[in-house]
Parts: sequence; structure tokens; C-alpha cells
Amino acid sequence: MFITGSRLIVALLVLVAAIYLSSDLDIVAFSRLTSFFRTSSASNLANPLQPEQLVVMSRTPVYFVSHGGPSTMYEKDHPVFPKLEEIGREITLKVKPSAIVVFSAHWQAERPNTIEVNVSENEPLLYDFYGFPKHYYMEKFPNKGSPQLARRVMQLLGEAGIQAVPEERGLDHGVFVPFKIMFSPEKNPLSIPIVQVSLFDDDTDAAAHIKLGKAVQKLREENVQVIVSGMAVHNLRDLWMTRTTGQTMPYSVSFDAAMKEAVESKPGDDRNKAMEGLLRRPDSRKAHPSFEHLLPIHVGVGVAGNDTGRQLWTLPEGSMSWGQYRFGEVEA
Repeated sequence: MFITGSRLIVALLVLVAAIYLSSDLDIVAFSRLTSFFRTSSASNLANPLQPEQLVVMSRTPVYFVSHGGPSTMYEKDHPVFPKLEEIGREITLKVKPSAIVVFSAHWQAERPNTIEVNVSENEPLLYDFYGFPKHYYMEKFPNKGSPQLARRVMQLLGEAGIQAVPEERGLDHGVFVPFKIMFSPEKNPLSIPIVQVSLFDDDTDAAAHIKLGKAVQKLREENVQVIVSGMAVHNLRDLWMTRTTGQTMPYSVSFDAAMKEAVESKPGDDRNKAMEGLLRRPDSRKAHPSFEHLLPIHVGVGVAGNDTGRQLWTLPEGSMSWGQYRFGEVEA
């Protein structure tokens, strides 16, 4: 897109305001326009660009969060709590997205070779856990969906040859537990739509999940924040034993280190191969007896494209690891 003078920029700004103030706001259209203007500065208005100067829209980064269990939202003294808060502030104060698309370990499609997309505007919380105190099942997290953005996601998936079907559901604890910390209604409230997208039903196909992420890369250019939620290491079978002994399992350390190495390797085929190789490691079935908590980061790698990945923080603990990652950079 070429800009030839400040008048056109002003006209587009007026258009943005008109869309924003309209009662039937299309979140997808607004996301695309706000993405463009996020990169414009006052100097652009004072010094019109020449025709040969191309304005390039910035991309939102991609985050992988290790979300923990339902109790994580109450454990303010746990080291992961302030780290999730920090990521949340980075998103709301620096990235400033128009919407969020999230993939969680706790939603695998029921149909084979199909992705399910939440098209509901009203998203109640899904208390998809058992045996916890009563107040856990009374938790609230204010949120809204976006049927328009959900349709955009389905369009992109279809263009990539991925079958997608609409579903109406709530947000599972792989979303609302970390989001209650990251986007605390009291300290860092979130007022933008959230659309959740499923994983594939096959939790052994890493390549398919990288392809899934690639299919929605364009969302990053439309000011949509993609967050993938899982765990760097997730072995519930050994959880109670490690809580009794206080031991951190060797696989929690070794697999956590291997994930960091894979994520931070050269983007492209090298990284994709390294990520797929994680599922074939000797310690992989100890670190992840099933792979649904691992595969969200493969989606993240696909969304990231050629952007580098970086481990923001980690903590191998018991039979878990809390690795938090970001792909791409955040503008100051």
C-alpha cells in the first residue's frame, strides 16, 4: 500500500473513527485498520511519504504460556504468578491488540482431521476439572467472543486446506486460569474479544499443528494477538509423588532444556524439524505421557513463521516445567 500525502492518512483516520463509533463494529475490519496505524507516527503526518516508500504493517508477537492447574490462579507466591502478570502487561500496554485468538491444550477436536472454532459471542467458563473446592467452580472471568473474527479464522484455515467447523462453547481452564492472572479484572482488565480454536484430535502429529499455526499467520498483521497455552512439561502421574518427596524429576529438566534449544533454533525448516523431534526424544513420554500440552507450542511455531523464538522464563518443578516463550519482538 502506498501513501502519497498526509490528506489520505487523515481521511483513513476519520474512517477508523467512524468504524469504531458505529454500533455494528466489525472486529476484523477494525483490527486490520488499527494494525496499519499502530506503525504510523506523528512524523508521518508532518512528512508525507513518497510513492516509492512502502508502509509495512508490524506484526503482533506470539506467546506460549505454561498455564498450570486450577490452583495456579490462587498461588500468588508461586514464581510463575508474577511472570504471567508481566506477560499480560506486555500484551495490554505494549502490543495493544484488537483481539485475541487462543489455542489451549484442553480443547482437542472431536472430529478427525478437523479444527473446531468457537463462534459464540457469549463464552461461559468451562470448569473442566474435578475434585477441587467448591469456590473453584464459582470463578468468573469477564470476556466476550467475536463471531466475525471466528469466521475470519475459519476462512484462513479453509484457504490452507484445513477443514474447520463452528462450535459454541465456553473457555476452558487452559484459557481462563492463565488469563485471570495475565489480565486480572482488577489490575489489568481485558476489553477485547477472545476467540478460542481447537487442536487436532491426533496428539502425535506435530507437523499438522505447525501447519495449523501457519494457516493463521495473517492474523498477526491484523493486530490479533495469538496465544498458545499448554505446559513445557506435564506429567500428572508423577505429580503427587514429587509433591511428597520435593523431587524434581530428571525429565523435567532435560525436556525443558530440549524445548528451549528447539524453539530458539534457526526459524524455518531447521526449527520445524527440531520441534517435531521433541516428540521422538527418549524422555518425551515421561515429560508428556500424552502430547496435548506440548502441541500448542507447535502451533505457536507455525504462527511465528520466520520470527525467532525466545524463552522468557522457566522453572522445572516436580513433574512439571513452567517454560514461557515469545516469538517475535515487542516494539518499545
